[in-house]
Amino acid sequence: MIPNATPITPELVAEHGLKPDEYKRVLDLIGREPSLTELGIFSAMWNEHCSYKSSKVHLRSLPTKGPHVIQGPGENAGVIDIGDGLACVFKMESHNHPSYIEPYQGAATGVGGILRDVFTMGARPIACLNALSFGAPEHPKTRHLVSGVVAGIGGYGNSFGVPTVGGSVRFHSRYDGNNLVNAMAVGIAQKDKIFYAAASGVGMPIVYLGSKTGRDGIHGASMASAEFDEDSEGKRPTVQVGDPFSEKLLLEACLEIMHKGCVIAIQDMGAAGLTCSAVEMGAKGDLGVVLDLDKVPCREEGMSAYEMMLSESQERMLMVLKPEKEKEAEAIFRKWGLDFAIVGETTRGNRFIVRHQGEVMADLPIKELGDQAPEYKRAFVNAAKPKVIEADDVPAPVGLNEALEKLIATPDLCSKRWVWEQYDHIIGGNTVQRPGGDAAVVRVEDGPKGLALTTDVTPRYCEADAFEGGKQAVAECWRNLTAVGAKPLAVTDNLNFGNPERPEIMGQFVGAIRGIAEACKALDFPVVSGNVSLYNETNGKAILPTPSIGGVGLLDDFTKSATLAFKRAGEAILLVGETTGWLGQSMYLREICGREDGAPPPVDLIEERENGDFVRALILDVSATAAHDLSDGGLAIALAEMAMASGIGATLDDAPDDIPAHAYWFGEDQARYLVTVPAAKVADVLARARAASVLVSRIGTTGGDALTLPGESPLTVASLRDKFEAWLPAYMAGEMTNA
Repeated sequence: MIPNATPITPELVAEHGLKPDEYKRVLDLIGREPSLTELGIFSAMWNEHCSYKSSKVHLRSLPTKGPHVIQGPGENAGVIDIGDGLACVFKMESHNHPSYIEPYQGAATGVGGILRDVFTMGARPIACLNALSFGAPEHPKTRHLVSGVVAGIGGYGNSFGVPTVGGSVRFHSRYDGNNLVNAMAVGIAQKDKIFYAAASGVGMPIVYLGSKTGRDGIHGASMASAEFDEDSEGKRPTVQVGDPFSEKLLLEACLEIMHKGCVIAIQDMGAAGLTCSAVEMGAKGDLGVVLDLDKVPCREEGMSAYEMMLSESQERMLMVLKPEKEKEAEAIFRKWGLDFAIVGETTRGNRFIVRHQGEVMADLPIKELGDQAPEYKRAFVNAAKPKVIEADDVPAPVGLNEALEKLIATPDLCSKRWVWEQYDHIIGGNTVQRPGGDAAVVRVEDGPKGLALTTDVTPRYCEADAFEGGKQAVAECWRNLTAVGAKPLAVTDNLNFGNPERPEIMGQFVGAIRGIAEACKALDFPVVSGNVSLYNETNGKAILPTPSIGGVGLLDDFTKSATLAFKRAGEAILLVGETTGWLGQSMYLREICGREDGAPPPVDLIEERENGDFVRALILDVSATAAHDLSDGGLAIALAEMAMASGIGATLDDAPDDIPAHAYWFGEDQARYLVTVPAAKVADVLARARAASVLVSRIGTTGGDALTLPGESPLTVASLRDKFEAWLPAYMAGEMTNA
């Protein structure tokens, strides 16, 4: 008989995030009323954050296989083959709700969790990235959230000893009550020494590794699967507390026992802690699990079975150990000053049994917990396609120079140096390209291989047209990797949306998934890992749909990677791709014209591939001296970024007669790049473009100390850089709220 001192009332069921029909499913599965501990276990395993119950039916449409894929979705992280016996292990996850409640610890433990996902697979982390979305600058909480989140990311990553090499930061009022913190980690492993979560063998010891269990983080996964309201501050106790120094010790100890051949299976204790890790290992291995909570190392007195099973204390792992390796494994963990305790074993049958103080506190079917959570095909509606805005119908309220100077000083387009200078982006000595370019580049071991890494999404496009926005997020990621000369190999995603029970939100999710799938298939860019974060709403107001895409590309020789900075005077500036002057949903339309409307630019995936392959070839044969993809702000912003990165100016030719000048310079047509080539190579490059049916035109020449747009007075590069660098430090110092 399982003790059940706490009555299971409808109110208690609702507090655990279970709907009445889900609770009925629980009763049908176990044939009785659950204990409080069992109710907590079902709540943890069946919430949106752990079960993907609203999303998995659609996630199955994503392409997950390819010639480089070793492990796709379903494990702690994705794995791809990068040659020479090496594998790249990577994943992106969210820590949105915790980072709003307690920004420093929420962001810090988000970094810690994604690092564990990578080294659990047997990889040594070599880089971190992030994608951050904050509310409007004038919102009273935004500055506090930016400060805390950035400090938390830097505090954990810097102390752990992994460089944070890239990311993105945006501001919009739709994130006022629900900022997004998406963290990505990348590691390197021997491709024949990858470790997985599926347990095997009956009677194998289950070992608790790492730090002690406390009461922090209880119901963290459930909280991440609910909307916010006025009581969000009261949920502060559900935010975990991280210790990067303990995690560094855990990394070294785990890699050592893996090297010694001690491990059968290993699983990070992340969301839902001991519950999720134990259930997933057993369910994936088609085995039962028995846990004895009396043996769990605790840092607080009198913890109940309920608290231990749902705690999300950080820096913990669960492992199925080879019995003959017990003493060797324990000695390694003791050497690193970490807890090591045998807390259970694998069993025949498919039961998940939890014992505490001589009593059985839970006895549940493990497969139903792990593999057979509810799966919903939620109703969805597709939003009406927005109107296409013709460039001729958008008058220019200011001149080109004034628009450029204003745009580069806006919160979204200004320099994010204030952010990334708080991150150690060179620790380890393998960072080839630092933050601020199209993609980061890190050396693989001693080279010559390098990995290019980026995170991308344009939420305003996704809000206007989720399908095109999903395509564009993948295409921009592909372009950013291409712009440094890398061959794009695979992506991870972090799909951030509002309440999926609202058909219009579910329609955004479905549309974005379809767009991502179409782009990934067309670009041979499979999805190997990811995360879904739903219920990102406060008082019924949803975030902008934000399907972040993290991409990994390979350089055979990192010394051939391209940068966006102009290299010398007298070089030709070439524009690759077609320009129509697309202003719908552009930064120009929003920041200069005060409008957020229209259809986003369409994404031609054939053109993306052809143009990208052409640019990559120019980089690799050293025909191109600089390369930069075009995205937010269009051609003028890209030119300014290239000039500011180098201190070298440029003189630009007139816009085509059939496109309004402001639309030509600030339109956001896709599949475009800027490259510079020596004057002697221009004819050859243009001939190659014609042979490849790629549209390339010469638009100007580098030189001088100013950027000169046609019909405008020169803007010195120094003055542009001053405006570009000024806004964020001034904002964080409390000197301004908007541009």
